[in-house]
Amino acid sequence: MTPPGPPMAPDARHTGDGGRSLGFAILSVSDMHTESDDPSGHLVRDLVRAAGHTIRHYALVANSVADVRERLESWLAEVGVEAVATVGGTGVSSRDLTVPALEAMGGKRLDGFGEVYRALSFAEVGALAAYSRVGLYVVHGKPIFALPGGERGARLATERLILPSSVHLVEELER
Repeated sequence: MTPPGPPMAPDARHTGDGGRSLGFAILSVSDMHTESDDPSGHLVRDLVRAAGHTIRHYALVANSVADVRERLESWLAEVGVEAVATVGGTGVSSRDLTVPALEAMGGKRLDGFGEVYRALSFAEVGALAAYSRVGLYVVHGKPIFALPGGERGARLATERLILPSSVHLVEELER
């Protein structure tokens, strides 16, 4: 039997941004913070902007399925919004309602995003990573990245998953 070789290098078409800047919207979901006091939402917004993308919208809404859906539906209807990141509401408490809101919007869940996030997070926080409902949904042909509300998890998901691959994902969804 032939021993496995080194891992294959990723195809250049499937990594990087090709120089394209996306229009992002960032929605924080929290009962504890305000728009002026939202460390994780501001972190994601700043990381996305620093990577060369445009922030079309930023807002914070309460943990409410109706509030989350209403804001996302209005943003997704805009041509300039090509991707959305929600921050918060992905835990297991009764107040974590981002995931139920996204599921109620009838989109497609792409399981690999959450699986890879939990694997990366496990290396940092151990078994607690298993309780995260971080995920990726496609609603109206646009990606919605559902990120945790904690700064460490939001940074991990943004830097390691969203920024390296979002342009490719959007381009695939546009085909």
